[in-house]
Amino acid sequence: MASSFFAVAETAISATIGGVRSLGAAIIALPQLESDVIRLRARNERLIKENDRLAELASAYAAQSAVRPVVDLYRGTEARVIGFPPENESRAVTIDKGSFAGVRPDEGVLAAAGVVGRVVTVAPFSSTVVLITDYTSRIPAVVRRGRWWGIARGNLTSVVDDYIEQDAPLRVGDVVVTGEGRSFHSGVPIGTVTHIERGSATLYQTVVLRTSVDLGALDRVVVVPQ
Repeated sequence: MASSFFAVAETAISATIGGVRSLGAAIIALPQLESDVIRLRARNERLIKENDRLAELASAYAAQSAVRPVVDLYRGTEARVIGFPPENESRAVTIDKGSFAGVRPDEGVLAAAGVVGRVVTVAPFSSTVVLITDYTSRIPAVVRRGRWWGIARGNLTSVVDDYIEQDAPLRVGDVVVTGEGRSFHSGVPIGTVTHIERGSATLYQTVVLRTSVDLGALDRVVVVPQ
């Protein structure tokens, strides 16, 4: 009986000593664990930054690749959008190419999907481009299906194609492209018809267009020589 008691007591004491030793080892290891956590957090932050950088490079490469056919087709000057005017005082953007790159006023500006606008002012290393949604923008336009002519003008949030003959059987979804003019060659997409206004008292009809290019997400563009 006594031997059993001492055996149980010895087991309990051994377990207690083992627990104390484990606790002591854990306490001793705490500074190392804290150091490991700090190191892993720093590594994780570096990996996040590197991933963001690679994503930005991939996006830039995709945008550059998208406009490359436009550069080759028109022998244009590739540029990047670097600024928008404050408070949207006008529908314009700033690009990072100017007179030193051969950019001149009134030259057309395109993106991969179609018309962006035209150059209005040129500095040595930058230029201002008025977008096709600006009130001052006027472009000879043609409804691709049927070849009905009009004038595409800016309306701040969209483009309106005016002076299309009244009997033209227009449809929502029709594609409108540029006519040959001062700033653009013919056939470049301007937008698609979203709304048709037929006035009984006029000889013409008007359509509202959704622009082919997302003008709120511009990155790479091409300046086309006149």
